Amino acid sequence: MKRRAEHPPVAEHWRCDVGAASVAVINIPASLDRRRTFDVDVTLVVRTPLEHRAPWHELTVELDGKRQWQRRVSSHSPGQTDGLDYHCHVQLETGRALRIRAVAAVGGSSVHQLLIEAREDL
Repeated sequence: MKRRAEHPPVAEHWRCDVGAASVAVINIPASLDRRRTFDVDVTLVVRTPLEHRAPWHELTVELDGKRQWQRRVSSHSPGQTDGLDYHCHVQLETGRALRIRAVAAVGGSSVHQLLIEAREDL
């Protein structure tokens, strides 16, 4: 009986860029073969108005429906951009899927880009 050659796994890379929308979601399906670890990065970039008394922006990150992180800050750099970033490592046991959801909120500022990236560490 001939045995199939085993190939090393290829690192997964998931990306969701929703532009100026306020909600981004990535659903990473389960792997039945192996345990995986992901570096997750969420980036919110906002445009700050030239004239507004107190603009702000907020980013909420959920993993599998549970709030992992939330931050609201004042928007700076009038007429330019400002932002928030979040980074974490997530270990997925064999058979476990992952849902990453990012929600942006603004007051006076406007969402320019909302992006989620999940890169597997091999």
